[in-house]
Amino acid sequence: MSVFSRDWINTALAAFVVLFFVFMLAPILVVIVVSFTSAGYVAFPIPGWSLKWFANIFAYRPFIDAMIVSIEVAVGATVLSCLVGVPACLYLARSRAAWANTVMTFLLSPLSMPMIVIGFASLFFLSRIGIGISFTALIVTHMVVCLPYVIRTVAGVYAGLPTSYEESAAILGANPARVFWHVTLPLIRPGIIAGSLFSFLTSFDNLPISYFFASASTNTLPVVMLSYLEHQFDPTIAALSTLQLLMAIIALLVVDRIYGIDKMTVAG
Repeated sequence: MSVFSRDWINTALAAFVVLFFVFMLAPILVVIVVSFTSAGYVAFPIPGWSLKWFANIFAYRPFIDAMIVSIEVAVGATVLSCLVGVPACLYLARSRAAWANTVMTFLLSPLSMPMIVIGFASLFFLSRIGIGISFTALIVTHMVVCLPYVIRTVAGVYAGLPTSYEESAAILGANPARVFWHVTLPLIRPGIIAGSLFSFLTSFDNLPISYFFASASTNTLPVVMLSYLEHQFDPTIAALSTLQLLMAIIALLVVDRIYGIDKMTVAG
């Protein structure tokens, strides 16, 4: 292959990558810009700049109530996911049992299932056992879809750690509880933090499952946003989406500042 042909291919690949990122980021940038519009309707380019739609978020009480519910549900689902996922990972990640991979695949299966199916099945099952549409049911169902993120990150980190650390601690006289608390937990903490972050964001932004459990006391922010769009089409939703994006960016920056995103890889 000639130098000219190689340069042409590299240029074409670079152009493709740039166009791909533009295609992915352009809609997000448009939403951010529209959230600052002075107009009372959604249009781009905007006629002027204003912060009134951000003020409208806090003036509309259902948004605030739903945001509180979403945060409570996301925190609850994340905590439950860690309580279930971390012990499961510690056993399954290094298990040589033939059924270990099957169980791990089952725990990760919600990632490959349509969330609307999970929501409908969960509503039917939880109603049959008497929980029905409730805050508890909402947290449990969110935990189902959040658990794979904790499983994947913690199992990846733990499987990549050498067993010599825990073996050395045990040889020196540490009991299993002390080995876990002083050796294992600090080593897998980046995986737990990463899984918790993904879990929280997944729960906070979830609509398909939350929609099945919506009620006066369990309306999450995505459900209220959808309801708002059905009756009004102003830039308030764009402003709220911008705040959600800002929250996710801040969370990533804080975690990167504390642990470093590069430490939250499978290589640990």
